[in-house]
Amino acid sequence: MGLEKINMPQLGESVTEGTISSWLIQPGDTVNKYDPIAEVMTDKVNAEVPSSFTGTIKELVAQEDDTIAVGELMCYIEVEGQGSTETEETTDTVEKEASSSQQETIPTDFSERNSVKRSDSEKKRFSPAVMTMAQEHDIDLTQVEGSGKGGRITRKDIEKIIESGEIPKPTESKPARAQEQLSSSGHSQVSQNVETAEGDVEIPVTGVRKAIAQNMVKSTTEIPHAWMMVEVDVTNLVELRNSLKNQFKEKEGYNLTYFSFFVKAVAQALKEYPQLNSTWAGDKIIQRKAINLNIAVAKDDELFVPVIKNADEKSIKGIARDINDVANKARQGKLTSKDMEGGTFTVNNTGSFGSVQSMGVINHPQAAILQVESIVKKPVFQDGMFGPRDMVNLCISLDHRVLDGLVVGNFLARLKEILEKMTKEHTSVY
Repeated sequence: MGLEKINMPQLGESVTEGTISSWLIQPGDTVNKYDPIAEVMTDKVNAEVPSSFTGTIKELVAQEDDTIAVGELMCYIEVEGQGSTETEETTDTVEKEASSSQQETIPTDFSERNSVKRSDSEKKRFSPAVMTMAQEHDIDLTQVEGSGKGGRITRKDIEKIIESGEIPKPTESKPARAQEQLSSSGHSQVSQNVETAEGDVEIPVTGVRKAIAQNMVKSTTEIPHAWMMVEVDVTNLVELRNSLKNQFKEKEGYNLTYFSFFVKAVAQALKEYPQLNSTWAGDKIIQRKAINLNIAVAKDDELFVPVIKNADEKSIKGIARDINDVANKARQGKLTSKDMEGGTFTVNNTGSFGSVQSMGVINHPQAAILQVESIVKKPVFQDGMFGPRDMVNLCISLDHRVLDGLVVGNFLARLKEILEKMTKEHTSVY
């Protein structure tokens, strides 16, 4: 027998740390290699961390809500068939640390009764992904048989139920059931809030919100931001999209959004102005060949930035499909680290909130972020008279170490030209 360490793995490109949102195991549990042992949140994605070994969990070094760096120790696992002086020293160290911190020693020979109690506890621990999917589809988790270790309900269990269409009927009122599920999972934000004597509410900063905060501070302290804005006449684009949207939805099964036209135009303009598709690297600037566009997707109070890969090689239809796919995955808690990797430039659809002008914070370590604002009908003087036109503001934040006003101004002018030429006669979505 020997002790091995399980460390925080690399969960995505540029990810340097993760927050443990929940442990899926406890000391004394036996796990197989690749079994999920913890739910971890980063500023990129939520993910399950697999075990690196087959063995028995001995000690959880990191606690829930702890944020630890990639490569840092998470827990110890006892693996069969190993024994060495180094292992014995490690065992002594662990025991001393446990003693000094007055941690309870976990016995190696658990009784059957304790095993049953632990299994019951595992069954009631629901991961954030399971909770989200269950609430969206009104699934009573108390009536679901889990296939995971100790009867734990996994995401695959919920997916099978949804695909079968046989949703377990609730045996009690929905509010009561939802409260039970939230309490069992340990992820009820409301239950963790504290009301002060003055009536103020203190909300703990954990999980995704903490990761977002850390990334925003890094971006604004390291990157010297500058801003520009251009107004674009998208009357022709609006007419084009409105003439196609119903037929497109019926044929393809998903929406043809305005945003897909903007993403396509940005990809085309970046092809011509690759300086904006760059990263500051201290003593050099790295100009990316691939045009992989991050788009912002919100889910409740969580924000994700999945990537549309090789957007310059895709049609408007292909981009619309990708946007629909990642939005659905975000809502269902299915985004993976692969969905978030490789972004080179960010396009943010702030117009969906009714915004007409905003200054985005750059998605570190990229060189720029573009905000697409609301399309607003305005009176515009054209051909000697005023007339109604559909206008939109495009706002860009740039890293002034990498980019100057001249190249960004030319990029925006070209982007404006591309969008204003999107007409029924000259633009195909396929």
